[in-house]
Amino acid sequence: MGDKTLIKIGFAGFGEVNTPIEVLQNKCKKACDSLKREDVEIISRFPIRDDYMENDINDAISFFIGKDMDVLVVCVAGWIPSHAVIKVIDKFRHIPMVLWGLCGWYEEGRLVTTADQAGTSALRKAMTDMNIKFKYIYDVVGKPSKVDQVLNFCKVCSAYSALRTARIGQMGYRDMQLYGTMFDGVSLKREIGAEIECFEMLEVVQRAEKIDYDEIDRVANTRVTKWEFLKLPDQKGVEDAIRYYLAIKQICDERKYDAISLKDVDGMKKLLGFPPAPIFTLLAEDGIPTIPENDCLGNVTQVIVNKLTGQIGAYLEFYEYFEDGVLAGVPDYVPSEVVDGKTTILPATFGELTQSLLNVSKVKTGELVMCRLTCTNGKYYMHMVNGEGVTPESWEECGWDKPAPQLPSLKVLLEDTEKFAQNVMGQHYIISYGNNAQLIKDFCYLCGIEVI
Repeated sequence: MGDKTLIKIGFAGFGEVNTPIEVLQNKCKKACDSLKREDVEIISRFPIRDDYMENDINDAISFFIGKDMDVLVVCVAGWIPSHAVIKVIDKFRHIPMVLWGLCGWYEEGRLVTTADQAGTSALRKAMTDMNIKFKYIYDVVGKPSKVDQVLNFCKVCSAYSALRTARIGQMGYRDMQLYGTMFDGVSLKREIGAEIECFEMLEVVQRAEKIDYDEIDRVANTRVTKWEFLKLPDQKGVEDAIRYYLAIKQICDERKYDAISLKDVDGMKKLLGFPPAPIFTLLAEDGIPTIPENDCLGNVTQVIVNKLTGQIGAYLEFYEYFEDGVLAGVPDYVPSEVVDGKTTILPATFGELTQSLLNVSKVKTGELVMCRLTCTNGKYYMHMVNGEGVTPESWEECGWDKPAPQLPSLKVLLEDTEKFAQNVMGQHYIISYGNNAQLIKDFCYLCGIEVI
């Protein structure tokens, strides 16, 4: 929850036995060192050559067996018969890989090559036919090495590994009896690995009753005071928000949840008379991806985005379609991470509901990706679109106290709104800033998820 994920890379450098060993050694070392970052842990073996007795091959297999790796970088520093590489990597075909071809160099006006791409082009189809999940990346002579591309795919592999053991908490299930928020536990576990665990609102209430007032006071003084209130809030409402937040945070910490959702309309609002917007706001400040209404696959999408990008994976829902885009906003809260300015709170009432500490913060604009995971007959799909988030025109949702607040929102400009609308998979979509489409596509490739 909010922790920086450590990317665990296995690096195997290959080259032919007839190539000068010092050349292979230097090329592999330079490539391996270029991958080192603060959030990267590398174990390496190089050069691995095709010696007649296969000593290098056997040593490499023994070295990597049993090691904890998110990805194996198969670095080809020169021509090598493909059988030598396959004998090593076949033992680890359950791990995603990068097939990375290095390149030659210029010396005294002449190109010197170790035929790196002869080696990779002999391997690419063989690895594909063996159903190994991998990305093929090759360097070009005289151009910067494609280290960033290698690292990006390694990040994807780390996220893929993290999702295999991800745990998501859901207080209750199927808020408002919605169809699009449900999930199938077996197919989700099989295809992606995430586990969704449901717990009861009663547990939250029981824990909340035992929260020490000093803890409530601490959160109020160190965090809530940083919010900007447009009207003086009811003090009891603030205390209840913090009390419930601390109870849910206990559950998240104990069970190591990567994301969480709460039964909103038919749960906290209906049975406790307490809209959970400020609870979500506080949880998101802890770096926990949150979404309302028991949106199970929305939660899973958030975890995917969070592990791939490090962003919180905020949710938005659609209010209007335009010819050039969509009005996407939220009727409750946005994480502080996506707020432009201070977290802004307005005590307000909607319809027959009790007063809510409504988060009306302004949302950051910029290039973004909207995506949502969905499942049809046991097969998973990712609907994804690039867009540009801009400040929307003045608008209000009918039903709020007058003067009605402008909810946190963006107008997301799209290249083809009609195409997006005809493929829309639910009312909640997850956003990330920047162009993260390739990261998401690569993750979906590893999971066998079709991208729409």
